[in-house]
Amino acid sequence: MGTVKMRAGRPHDSRRATPAARTPALQIQDSERRARMTVSLRQAAGSLLVVGLEGTALTALERAWLKLLRPAGIILFRRNIEDAKQTRALLAEATQFCGPHCARFVDVEGGTVDRLRDALAPIAPVEAVARAMRGVIPGPQMRGTSTPSSKDRSLGTPGTWGIHSSFAREHGELIARAVKAFGFNSPLAPVLDLGLPASQKVLGTRCAGATAADVVAYAREFLAGLAAQGVAGCGKHFPGLGGGTLDSHLETPKIRRTWQRLWQEDLEPYRALRDQLPMMMVSHAAYPLTKDKKRPASVSSFWVGEVLRKRIGYRGIVLSDDLEMGGVANFMPMGGAAVEAVRVGSDLLLICHHAEPILNVYEALIAEGERSAAFGRLLQARARESERKRARLFRAEMPAALSKRQFEALRMRILRFGESLAQAGREHGNVGE
Repeated sequence: MGTVKMRAGRPHDSRRATPAARTPALQIQDSERRARMTVSLRQAAGSLLVVGLEGTALTALERAWLKLLRPAGIILFRRNIEDAKQTRALLAEATQFCGPHCARFVDVEGGTVDRLRDALAPIAPVEAVARAMRGVIPGPQMRGTSTPSSKDRSLGTPGTWGIHSSFAREHGELIARAVKAFGFNSPLAPVLDLGLPASQKVLGTRCAGATAADVVAYAREFLAGLAAQGVAGCGKHFPGLGGGTLDSHLETPKIRRTWQRLWQEDLEPYRALRDQLPMMMVSHAAYPLTKDKKRPASVSSFWVGEVLRKRIGYRGIVLSDDLEMGGVANFMPMGGAAVEAVRVGSDLLLICHHAEPILNVYEALIAEGERSAAFGRLLQARARESERKRARLFRAEMPAALSKRQFEALRMRILRFGESLAQAGREHGNVGE
């Protein structure tokens, strides 16, 4: 027999296995636990992604990676859209691979950003709607003045803008009806950027005005129009692109506005509309005169965690802008940007165009979750929270299709709306412009 040694009053058999030794049963249990963790990480990573597709029908490759990822939703562009029937069929098939209450996104702001214009009708741009609002005959409180006060516009005081709210509300309602007709549940609008001279060449007609009051007056009613149709709005591009001179699709805009000015002006629409905005999209611009001088907002804990979540107190869905855009891709690798976006507080990540970056982002999230137990826990917690928010916001079923007659009636309403804006502009001379 082997000798028995004494240690601290307890017998120790030298033949016993060392603490590091594992029985086959324990090794199997550890392997199973690691496998379950990997599966859980994969589910979590996929459930934070909203992804784009190549064409008007799914390819075999897309079916394969959609089945692998089980993403949170789909975003479509003009390249994917021929008509309502085809688009609804594409969404129906693609979302079979998604989680419940999935996002079905399309960019429809009106004007230059309108993915449905060829398949339905061109929808008026935001700038035209806002000009018509500012051009209506002033109410009694405004006699002797050329434009309503900022306070009146922000609060929507009755009588100050006459029927101003009807233009923005109808704009929202028509866009909501349009996206529903094609099977979507959000148009990723309204734009809340200030229409400043610096960004005119980049943003064009996408902005409601140069002041926060102008933007809030338009967006409040636009969001009411969306909500009346059960469609989710998304304010963008937090914390504001109004002072930018570069296109974040290609480069990282460096917006040299002070924190005080950003807080009082650019961020005012997000503060004023916080409780009306189901989603907010974070831009890839950097703000060198603020606390985080270098990082794009989408990967900045200062902008997402401290400002949006804490100071503004936003509790809705935070959505990154497309991670394929140069604004963030030129700053850091796409996989790293995805990890950082999750880390700072994003609920959903957009990857809009190609399969390779979609898969790269998916694998980067999993790899970081396996490398860092803390990030793995965060990833899974974020996935649970994102699913909870989507369940509250999006209906599981697709909106009912319109008949040919209903579709044509909607098309004519959109065209007449554009004509009514032009008529309002002619009659009132765009007062205050």
